[in-house]
Parts: sequence; C-alpha cells; structure tokens
Amino acid sequence: MPIPPRPTSNQPSLPQSIDATQAMLSDENYICDRALATLVYLALTLKRPVFLEGEAGVGKTELAKTLAKALGRDLIRLQCYEGLDAASAVYEWNFAAQMIALRAAGEGGLDEDALFSDKYLIRRPLLEAMQPHENGPPILLIDEIDRTDEPFEAFLLEALSDYQVTIPELGTIKAPEPPIVILTSNRTREVHDALKRRCLYHWVDYPSFEREFDILQARAPEASETLSREVVAFVQSLREADLFKNPGVAETIDWAKCLVALDAVALSPEVIADTLGAVLKYQDDIAKLAGSEATRILDTARARLATQ
Repeated sequence: MPIPPRPTSNQPSLPQSIDATQAMLSDENYICDRALATLVYLALTLKRPVFLEGEAGVGKTELAKTLAKALGRDLIRLQCYEGLDAASAVYEWNFAAQMIALRAAGEGGLDEDALFSDKYLIRRPLLEAMQPHENGPPILLIDEIDRTDEPFEAFLLEALSDYQVTIPELGTIKAPEPPIVILTSNRTREVHDALKRRCLYHWVDYPSFEREFDILQARAPEASETLSREVVAFVQSLREADLFKNPGVAETIDWAKCLVALDAVALSPEVIADTLGAVLKYQDDIAKLAGSEATRILDTARARLATQ
C-alpha cells in the first residue's frame, strides 16, 4: 500500500562532496575524521544504511542526532533491547479504542475495515520512518542493535532491503523515499553478516589527542585551553590502563563540564579523586586510581603534553 509523498518544505540540501559533509558536521560541533565523513557522504548519496560499530561513548548515536539537526530532518529512534520484536518496533493496534468503538456501535457492530483502520493504528519507529514527512525523509536511528535477538535482525532485512513493512490487516507499506538509516552497535555480540552487507560499515574508534581536544573545545567551550588539554591527556592515559570500562569521548566532555562547574583551572590529585565518578562508571575502576595511581597517571599525561 504505497503512500503518496507530501510536498517538502525548504530544508537544507544534501552535501555535494566529502569536504562539504565534514564541514556540515563540524558546523554542528560534530568533529569527525575524513573516513567517517566519506561514509556519511556515500550513505546520503547512494541512500544506503550506515552501520556504526565501536565502544560506548565514541559518538555513534550523536552522529544521527547531528545529521537530523544539520539536514533539518525528523529523528526517529528505535532503542533496541533484548526481546524486542517486530510488533513493538513497527505498530500496535489501539485495542482499548477499538473496544470502545465496538460498544458504541451497538448490535450492528463495525466491519473489519473500519475496525482495523489508520484511526486505531499506533505507529512505532519503523512504521513512522516509512511515512512521508514534510521536511523530507527522516533519520532512522536503530540504536544498539547488538542488544536484540537474531530473529529481529532477520526481520530488519526486509525493512532495510526494500524500505517497507507489512501489516497483515492493511498490507505492505512502502516508504515513498528511503529514510536515512543509522544502526549502531557496541559489539556486545556479533551482528549477522546478512544485515551488515546491506549497510556501509565503519568502526568508530577513540579519537587521537588532537581530534579529542577539538571535540572538547567544540562541546565544552567554557573550559580553558589548558584545562581541556590536561583533561584529554589524562583520559587518553586512562585508556591505556587496565580498566574494566575505558571512558569514552562522552565522559571526557562530562568531566570537563564538571571541572568547570567546580571552578577548577587545572587537574590535581585532589580534584581528580573528587570527580572520578564523572569519567569512570565502575567502582573497581575508581578503586584502581586510589592513592598514588591517579598522581602517576597525571604525571604521565603532563609529560606527554610537554613533548607536544
């Protein structure tokens, strides 16, 4: 059952080059390398889904949010979890409203077409992404696909291959224009190859010192250059320690904002001890930095800064 497209409003046009894509993202304070900008440009040009894999907190989800803002598109997010099924991701019938309508109709009742109509349909993210939108095809974020089960992955193959979903009572609904699809995975398990083959793939790694510093300056401009450099150097040194969970870029930004709120102008062992909960999320990791270990890492970080 195809849906006629609506006229679109004046939204920003798609970037026409890799450099333009990188600049567009940078204008929204999303600092990425050329490889990721190339992937985004190709995805927008070829209308292919993007599969982003990497550690938590490195900017996978943020890319979808940034694209929605930069292109003036709606962001539709499907947060994945164990046990997610097609019904929860696509649609549900409003049974309460249907029952009320049946009772109001009295003995004559309602025919099936009236009962199973758009009036009683609750659209979930996948179906909503297939609808026409006034400002153009939306950004569909399928977040943390690795948390779902394999049967749901198999269901996604139809949606990502033909950009359509099937509702037994209404038939097949096909998107008038493909949404811009971004899938993310923290790699808690391997995602099936059949799903990955339908996407352009990119591993989002921890950034270099220079890029993480640029990200921090863009996202937390209130932090001084000196403090920002120390924070980035310290966090990068933490990632080389034997931690259960390395801090991501999101934690770098959160920590810098906490330090600014405390009027800290530089790192010290005391300030680090007081604010570790902003950058580390597991007690065992925090305990490892007790005593002289935080001082040792801070000295290492400052030594690196002195050589740059």
